[in-house]
Amino acid sequence: MKEVFKGMQANIPLAVSAIAYGGIFGVISGNQGVSWAEMLTMDLLLFAGSAQLVMIEMWHSPIPVLAIGLAVLIVNMRYLLIGASLQPVFDGRPFWQKALGMHLVADENWAVTIAAHRNGGTCPAFLVGGGLLLLTAWTFATITGNLLGGQIVEPERWGLDFAFVAVFAALSLSLWQGRDDLLPWLVAAGLAVAGEHLLPGKLYIALGGVGGALTAVVLEIVQTKRTAAAGEDTIAQLAVIGKEEDR
Repeated sequence: MKEVFKGMQANIPLAVSAIAYGGIFGVISGNQGVSWAEMLTMDLLLFAGSAQLVMIEMWHSPIPVLAIGLAVLIVNMRYLLIGASLQPVFDGRPFWQKALGMHLVADENWAVTIAAHRNGGTCPAFLVGGGLLLLTAWTFATITGNLLGGQIVEPERWGLDFAFVAVFAALSLSLWQGRDDLLPWLVAAGLAVAGEHLLPGKLYIALGGVGGALTAVVLEIVQTKRTAAAGEDTIAQLAVIGKEEDR
């Protein structure tokens, strides 16, 4: 339980942000005709802000179930990469802990957990604690905003929709580790921008994420080979020096 509370504490600033843009999202959902019960079900079963936003944008009668399902699948494909990045945190844990942890993963507590793991290690309970806090904040805000839907007819006029962009920009900057991240980030951004103009729907998100990740993998392989080659050269030089000294 101690790690759960530590995870909650570490995510308090992000929970405050989630309340802010969750309320805005709730207002938008209310204006789109989504009921509070539908909003609650969406929060508890999906709990993915960006995917929920896509759903709300496509929410009209008759509801295009297949199109929404495909769009949500594409948007959430990034969780394949997120799940892979959490492997060290879940290493050796039973399946039920992994399933519970991944259901409560959001971009925010994932970023905080990864940062904590890099700074000395952490455990799934830390991730779950952050997820529970964010889920509570998100659900409270979206339901409240949904019930107030119609009071703010055009939140975009006030720039309130920028809250999503601001939060994700801050999370991205918190994950920056130095120059080695520059090329993968540029590749991801370039592919996403190009894909947004050339590909249908939300495929550009998957394209940018996968392209950036593959770039990082290739760079890591190249760096590993260079390090190994440098090590072999050093060993060879030491061997030559040793032979000369023996003479």
